[in-house]
Formats: sequence, C-alpha cells, structure tokens
Amino acid sequence: MPTYMQKNKTSFYQGQSGRESDVPKLQRIVALVPAAGSGSRFGANQPKQLSTVLGVPMITLSVNILLEHPAVQAVYVVLAPQDTTTESVLPTHPKLQTLKVGGNSRQASVCNGLEAIVSREEGAWVMVHDAARPGLTHAMLDRLIAIAIDHPVGGILAMPVSDTLKRACVEDIREGSQTPNIEKTISRTGLWAAQTPQMFRCPDLLRALKKAQESASEVTDEASAMEAIGLQPCLVMGSLRNWKITYATDLKMVETLMSLDI
Repeated sequence: MPTYMQKNKTSFYQGQSGRESDVPKLQRIVALVPAAGSGSRFGANQPKQLSTVLGVPMITLSVNILLEHPAVQAVYVVLAPQDTTTESVLPTHPKLQTLKVGGNSRQASVCNGLEAIVSREEGAWVMVHDAARPGLTHAMLDRLIAIAIDHPVGGILAMPVSDTLKRACVEDIREGSQTPNIEKTISRTGLWAAQTPQMFRCPDLLRALKKAQESASEVTDEASAMEAIGLQPCLVMGSLRNWKITYATDLKMVETLMSLDI
C-alpha cells in the first residue's frame, strides 16, 4: 500500500503550485522547541542548549534541521521571558519565531507555547522536539511524518530498549544511596525509549496538556499526556544518534555519533 507521502508527495511538501500557502491547513506541519530550562543536571554555567556540539550551539543544530525540512512550515522556539542569550544564537529565518512564554517545567513551556500558536495553527500537526537532541536527521523526520500523519492520534520517535533493566530498592533511593540494591529485574519485552519529535494535532495536544495541569499530573513527555486522555500514539523507529544530551558526558557521545554520521 502506498504511503501518504508517496500518494501526495508534491502537495505534502509544497502544494500543487509549489507555494507553501497551497498546503491544505489539515496537512500543515509545524515544530515547537521548548528551550526555557536551565539544564541543571548538565552542570554548566550557562543554559544547556547553548553548549556546543561540533562547535555549534546544540539548539542551533536542533532548530536548523527542522527549518531545513521542506514539510515543516514553521518553527516556534519557546524561551524563558528573560532570555536574550539563546535568541542570539538562533538563525534568522522566515520560518522561525521565538515565543517568550516559557514556564517552570517542560510541560508548562510546551503548553504555553501551544496556547500562543493554537489560534493560527488550529488545523496543524505540531512536532515537539527537544533542543538537546541535535542529532536529528531529515531521514528520521521523513519516517515520523509519513507514519504519524496517517495515524488517528499521531506518533513519536522511539527505540526498543536493548539493555537489561533493574529496579532499585525504593528505600535505598529515599536514603540517598549512590549504590542502591536491586529490587528486581524488569522485562524489556515491549519497552521502547521515547525520543522526539513527538507529533500530534495542535489542539489535541493542548487539550491533553491542559487536562494534565488541571489534575496536577506531571507528564514527562507529550505522548504521556495523550495517553492520559485515553489515546494511543504510535511508535516510529528513531536512532541512537538522536540521543538526548542530559549530562556533560552525553555530549561527547553525541558528537561522535554525529561526526561518524551514524
């Protein structure tokens, strides 16, 4: 069976006449990059997204790959209200807009960003992408878009878990142990590690995140908010290259993967 992109290759990217404005509203795809956090676990004296990967600020790399994809019609970067430094490393591009509505958590920043754009992007699909995943490629975006856009809910990039998983003893964790005992081994069957982008219809995702806020539920990604309202997004194969930089030690690994083009 032909995929959506095979069936609609011309109109999917540019519209029948080759103009962005011809893309039907229902097919419009935009990206939202939350970048209002401090990245405290990274341990740097500046926001994590400003740290360089292969000599370029990681947020610049993450935003550029979205701007350069022909199916992405707009890229919104959510910044903290007082942030002027991050804005200075972003490219000048007609597709790019910064939104200084960042909150005190990723969940709040994404929700605030969606509220700021939903009136103009009501019929659009939105791909939420971590600024700290500079290894994203167009091939990954192609896979996600081709599958998620034909799915009733949407989808996320992810990878099957390959390591053996151990659950640490809760009491040891509460006591602050750096070497907690093992409580049990968790079966990795059916387990996937979530990545980004995570792609959903803009109003649906905003509704799910607002519901989580109203119930004081903390969701760690967009897919978990959708799951909480009874929806089942699909999993689309990601890549180790799309690893999230959380700690300083992650940076060298991602640089190596990107330099080897893995």
